[in-house]
Amino acid sequence: MDTMKKIILSFIILAINLIISTPANAIKIGLLTEVEQAGVGTNVNGRLIDVHTNKTVCTLDAMKGYIIVPYHEKIAIKSAGHYYSLGTDSVVLRPDTEGFVSTKGKWYRGKLMIKIMNGRLLVINDIDLESYIKGVVPSEMPAAWEYEALKAQAIAARSFALANLGKQAKHGYDLKDNTEDQAYGGASSETNRTNKAVDETHGLVLTYDMKIISAYYSASAGGMTNTQAWGGNVPYLRSVPSFDDNVAKNGHGVGMSQHGANNLAKQGYNAYQILQYFYQNVKFAKLSQES
Repeated sequence: MDTMKKIILSFIILAINLIISTPANAIKIGLLTEVEQAGVGTNVNGRLIDVHTNKTVCTLDAMKGYIIVPYHEKIAIKSAGHYYSLGTDSVVLRPDTEGFVSTKGKWYRGKLMIKIMNGRLLVINDIDLESYIKGVVPSEMPAAWEYEALKAQAIAARSFALANLGKQAKHGYDLKDNTEDQAYGGASSETNRTNKAVDETHGLVLTYDMKIISAYYSASAGGMTNTQAWGGNVPYLRSVPSFDDNVAKNGHGVGMSQHGANNLAKQGYNAYQILQYFYQNVKFAKLSQES
């Protein structure tokens, strides 16, 4: 067995043997915050359920768009040119059968939570972690890039998400769907190739001192990664050549350079080697089945 295969095998064994428990396997992503209206729909028949009573307040036809607005601190829906109050300030939109929900002109897995906040609408995607990561990887890294880079991106994105659960709690959700946290395009952004990368790294995260790390990454670091973007030293971050030569710095430059990860993959590095290059003294762990 050559050295490369031994390294890969040791990483896999480590990932299997080290189990990390997390509070939940679901995550809430803010899609729209304090907007005056939202277009919603489902690709199969769906329904709006009152969060307070768990009763259906409205049914939705498949592949039909609906407009939701706030009305006197309640949620109203437009139908046949008229708005009808749903008599509640908080609903969940879910498909009746396996399917997708829609808002912002995109399809999403999971459910949509729609609430009144400060007289306006808040729309949240309530989704399981792995489905969320499937919408992050192709939104953060081109699907045509090296496959091992995509796997590294999946592990980094999963680690970042779990380490930052509740970061946006003041808004009523965990993370935003843009690069303030991680870009997330829902099911509309998914590709077979990136979904495979997520599935092959299912539940794998980066840890330091038995805790999941906030695996920061950016498009490119401009030649050298940075550890000082937010002041102070983080023990698992280090400054190393970023291997993104000829690409101008794009982003904070902390942690993994995405262009650098792609270039390292072209040189034969696997996902685990790429991540251990950009983050120091980290270990790989597998999320527990109960998480």
